[in-house]
Amino acid sequence: MAILIYALCALAAFACAVLLLLGARRTRSRMLFWSGLCFVGLALVNLMVVVAAATGDPRALWDARLLVALGAVALLLYGLIVEER
Repeated sequence: MAILIYALCALAAFACAVLLLLGARRTRSRMLFWSGLCFVGLALVNLMVVVAAATGDPRALWDARLLVALGAVALLLYGLIVEER
């Protein structure tokens, strides 16, 4: 049951990423673009959580998940600081 919930979270994050990136392409908004990239990273983190839950080892991919999450948040922070003037 937990794997299903984690998979739905990953699917929701991926759907948000797609909608944000489509909105960025339509409106040419740089903030939507960086937010979309952040949600792509968060969807990858959630996918890694699904893999860890499926293997039965909660520490599986721990370092990789943290690095991807850090990268995703760093992309959003970059967009907030540099792109929106």
